[in-house]
Amino acid sequence: MLGRSGLSRTASFRPENLGQNALYMIGNLCFTIFVICVLVFTIIAATYEPEDPLFHPSTKITTFLTSTSSATFQSDNTVVRTGEDFMFANQTAFSAFINVTDVVETKDAGADEISLSRCESDSMGQIDCKDPEVYHLMMKVLIELFKDIHFYRFGKPAPGPEENSCDMAWQFRPKEGKTATFYKDYRRFVVKRLKNCKLSVVSIGDYHSGVYARKKHKNQKPGFEKAPGGQEQGGVSFPVVGETVNDSLPVVESENAFSRGKYLMYVGGGDRCKNMDHYLWSFLCALGEAQYLNRTLIMDLTICLSSVYTLSNQDEEGKDFRFYFDFEHLKETASVLDQQQFWEDWNKWQRQDGLSLYLVEDFRVTPMKLSEVRDSLILRRFGFVEPDNYWYRVCEGETESVVRRPWHLVWKSRRLMEIVSAISSRLNWDYDSVHVVRGEKARNKDMWPNLAQDTSPDSLISTLQDKIEDGRNVYIATNEPDTSFFDPLKDKYSTHFLGDYQDLWGENSEWYSETKELNSGIPVEFDGYMRASVDTEVFLRGKKQIETFNDLTNDCKDGVNTCNTPAS
Repeated sequence: MLGRSGLSRTASFRPENLGQNALYMIGNLCFTIFVICVLVFTIIAATYEPEDPLFHPSTKITTFLTSTSSATFQSDNTVVRTGEDFMFANQTAFSAFINVTDVVETKDAGADEISLSRCESDSMGQIDCKDPEVYHLMMKVLIELFKDIHFYRFGKPAPGPEENSCDMAWQFRPKEGKTATFYKDYRRFVVKRLKNCKLSVVSIGDYHSGVYARKKHKNQKPGFEKAPGGQEQGGVSFPVVGETVNDSLPVVESENAFSRGKYLMYVGGGDRCKNMDHYLWSFLCALGEAQYLNRTLIMDLTICLSSVYTLSNQDEEGKDFRFYFDFEHLKETASVLDQQQFWEDWNKWQRQDGLSLYLVEDFRVTPMKLSEVRDSLILRRFGFVEPDNYWYRVCEGETESVVRRPWHLVWKSRRLMEIVSAISSRLNWDYDSVHVVRGEKARNKDMWPNLAQDTSPDSLISTLQDKIEDGRNVYIATNEPDTSFFDPLKDKYSTHFLGDYQDLWGENSEWYSETKELNSGIPVEFDGYMRASVDTEVFLRGKKQIETFNDLTNDCKDGVNTCNTPAS
C-alpha cells in the first residue's frame, strides 16, 4: 500500500502531467482571490456609512469649503455654502411637472355648456375666477408663455380688485435648474369673454403682482398638481422661495415646559467678527452637539459682520442671523431658542423650580463626557486665547466621529433668494451669465499679468462671441464699480447688472419693510455680503456660466504659478 501510494504521488509529477497540475493550481489560486475579494467587498458594503459632505478635520476646513477648481465663483470664499447647496436634486420629485396636455385632460366635460349658458345670460360677459374653464385657460396660457420653466403646482384663482381680474399662484422651477429649490410666483390676469363666448387672457401682470393669491386661506381647496407633490419627497423638504416667511422667535409654552427642558449654550470665544465660513463652521458644531445631547440650543441671533463684507471696511455688530439665513426652516427642524428670551425665562423660574447649571470651560471636555449630565443647562464658556477659544474646537479629535454637523438645517435667507428669483424672473429665466474679476487683481500686473487686458471690453467681445449667441440676455457679475465700462458689449448683448435691480431692496420693497421690522424699526443696509450672495446666486442660475479664470484669461485665480490648467 505504501509502495503504491508513493508511486502514485511520483507519477503525478511526471513531465506529461505538469501542465495539467499547473492549471489546476492557478485555478485554485484565482478562486481563492475571488472569494477574498467578495468577502472584503461584502464587509465594506455592510459597514459603509456615507460621509457628512462637510465633515472634515479642522485642518481641512478651508480646503473643503472652497472649491479646488479655478472657477471664480466655485472657489470664491466670499459667500458661504449652505445645506441646500449639497442637497441631492430628487429627479422623481422634479419629473412630475405639469404639461399643457395635463391641463386639457382635466377640463370638465360640461364646462362648455355651462360657459355658453353663462355667456348667453350675461351680456356684460363678467368673469368668474372660480369657473374651471377660466382656471384651465390661465394655466394653459402660462405653460405656453413661459417655456423655460416647469410648473409643479397651481393654486386656485382668487378674484382680483378689478372686474375681470383674477390672481393665481403657482410653484415652478427652471427647466435647467441645478439646485434642489422650488419657486413661487403669483400674478394678476385680466380675462375677458369674446363675442363668440370664448375666453381670452388679455394681460398677465409682472412678477408677484397677484397679491390676492399669495397667502393660503383656511379651508382652501387644493389646486392643481401632478403626483407626487413637489416640495417634499421621501421625508426631505426642499426650499420654496416665494412663500411668506415666518421667522418670529420661538417661545416656551409654559413654566412647566421650560423647567422640563434641557439646554446647551455657547458663550464667549474668538469666533466673533470672523468670516461667514468660520461662523457657520462653529455654529454648526454647537448645533451638532446640542442634537447629540438631545438638548435645545440657546443661540445668539446677533451677528458681527466681518469687515471683508462691509461697505465701511470695519467689523459691524448688530446684524441679525435672519438677515442671512432661513431661521424659519431652522426652528421648524431643530430645537433652538433665542438667548435673550431664554435668560428672561431662566431668571424668572430658575430659583423657584431649582434649575441647575453645569459650567464647562475647557473645549477638550467632549460631548460624550457630557452625555450623562442631568443639569438643566450646560454652559460652554470660551476664553480669550485663539485658536483654543474657537467653538469648532469642540468638534475636533475623537468627537469628529461622533458629532455630525447638521448642514441640512441651515439654508440661505429666503428673503435674499426671493431677490434672486425676482431678477431671474425679470429675465424670464432665459439668460447667460459672466463673472468678470477686475479691481485690485487687474491692477496687480505682477500676480495677474494678463487679467486687465483679458477682461477689457474688446477682449470680452472677442472671447464671448464663440461662447454666447448675439442678442442674448447676459447677466454680468463683477467687482468693477463703473458698469459703463461694459457699454461696448451692448452692441451684441442685452447686458444686466445687480445695480439695475435696486428697487428689489429699496425703500419701497418687501425686503426693506420686512427686515426693518425684524430690526426693531431701524432700516437695514443691503450690505456687501448680501450683494455678493445675490450676485453669486443670480450668476449660478444662468444657462451658460462664463468664469473669469476658467474662460476669460489664462491667469491663475490666486496669482502666478498657482494653477495647473490653462483657460480654454
